[in-house]
Amino acid sequence: MLSLIVVALATVAAGFVVWANDKRHAKYGIAVPAGVSLTVGMLAWIIFVAAGLGYQPGLTWIPWVLPIVFGAAASVAAVLFLGRNRTSRDTARLTAILRY
Repeated sequence: MLSLIVVALATVAAGFVVWANDKRHAKYGIAVPAGVSLTVGMLAWIIFVAAGLGYQPGLTWIPWVLPIVFGAAASVAAVLFLGRNRTSRDTARLTAILRY
């Protein structure tokens, strides 16, 4: 159970770090990357522990490290996708509004 708490805190922290380092972070909320990171990290942890990789000698690191890596990667992917799409859609809407 301790590994779940540590993974949850680390993935949320990774999501906040990703949000803080994105130059377009004003386009979406602060909780989006942290929430994506937490969701992916928790799902990965559940899958790894259910697969029996959690408490095997030599494999103990898998549910501790990989969910954090997967969560951070998903957070980066979400930020890249949302940043580009949101910026282009906001620009298109603003242009449409200003034309009238």
